[in-house]
Amino acid sequence: MRFGLLLISLFTLSFVAQGQESKSDVFVPISKYLEAGNAKNLSAWFSENIELVMFGERSNCSRNQAKQILRRFFMDYTPRKFDIVHKSGVYPMVYAIGELEGGGYKFRVTIFVKTTERGNYIQQLSIEKE
Repeated sequence: MRFGLLLISLFTLSFVAQGQESKSDVFVPISKYLEAGNAKNLSAWFSENIELVMFGERSNCSRNQAKQILRRFFMDYTPRKFDIVHKSGVYPMVYAIGELEGGGYKFRVTIFVKTTERGNYIQQLSIEKE
């Protein structure tokens, strides 16, 4: 009987851990779009108003304005590779720090994602040259 309870407990812990893991999986598609330089698909993750930090300049933009700015960035610095190097945060706000290689440069990208009842949305995106 104890063995059965132990198996049920381990299964439950595994299931809960997978559920927690899936919250951080939001960065999988975001990473894919950053690496591909796909501003259109990336912008689908933006909140209606997003804080965009590009090379130290901070601005509050609409989703469409941010999409245009990133489209231009991707044209100027065509991405070759993007890797997440750190993830953290506490529900409902999580963040990831990644390294983007593009146009012969390396960039540090920080992404803040907020979970609401309607879904996951990027609240802030920061791109800085390393």
